[in-house]
Amino acid sequence: MVGQNTAKQKIVDWILRVILLIAALSCLIPILNTVAISFSSKVYANEVFLLPKGFTTASYKEILKDEQFLRSFWVSVKKVVIGSTLQMLMTILMAYPLSKSRRIFPARGHYMRVIIVCMLFSGGTIPWYLVIKMLGLIDSFWALVLPGCVNISNTIIMMNFFKGLPPSMAESAAIDGATPLTTLFRIYVPLSTPSIATLSLFTIVGHWNGYFDGMILINDPKKMPLQTYIQSLVADISNKINSMTPEEILQYSQISNMTFNAAKIVVAMVPVMVIYPVLQKYFVKGLVMGAVKE
Repeated sequence: MVGQNTAKQKIVDWILRVILLIAALSCLIPILNTVAISFSSKVYANEVFLLPKGFTTASYKEILKDEQFLRSFWVSVKKVVIGSTLQMLMTILMAYPLSKSRRIFPARGHYMRVIIVCMLFSGGTIPWYLVIKMLGLIDSFWALVLPGCVNISNTIIMMNFFKGLPPSMAESAAIDGATPLTTLFRIYVPLSTPSIATLSLFTIVGHWNGYFDGMILINDPKKMPLQTYIQSLVADISNKINSMTPEEILQYSQISNMTFNAAKIVVAMVPVMVIYPVLQKYFVKGLVMGAVKE
């Protein structure tokens, strides 16, 4: 009986491994294909799969001459640095009082109900746009940063992490004369490195990959973030192809900037690929320690 169970478990393990391998390849193959195209000659761009043909770095050299790409890259860098810093600061400042008991913070229940409602229900895209427009943020850098400063999901994870720390630390600090802010930034924040690193990763990736806000809120191409710029390239190519005859499509495919655009996508992926391994060691620990609990 034990042998049968062991054999069944091995079969299940192999099935899971195959499923995970297929899922991993479905994510990896498009990336490798894009990298291969970016290093290929334009002549062979439509024939490339996983290995470059006519290897060249010309597309990457051209990127350095593309002023719009460099401007958009810089906007995205500012968006990540400023937006992630503000969002993490707001998350920590909001999560700390909510992690206190009702005895210390009597209004905690009211605030929790408000943020849960805000998390579950949204006003919609049009009210969101109208509020930003009335605040005068349209076509400004702050339109990419301020509307998403408070992330409710991250706040709840951070709150539960703080709740898992011994309350005696805050009580001891208060006896020694520490203010709540001193207790937060001198005691709680240093002890919360795994959770903060995990949420920072989510925040950085979200800001870097976000394109919709730039597409809706930014009219000046010089102020577009990188992902919005790349999305506009894909949209332009799709619109052109939809209006072309078969002969024009064949001609366009031979002279297109496929390798150039592929190189832009690869460059856009690099920052996240560099940051993720650095913060990965905190990922599982931060999620587990910040898991929802009562």
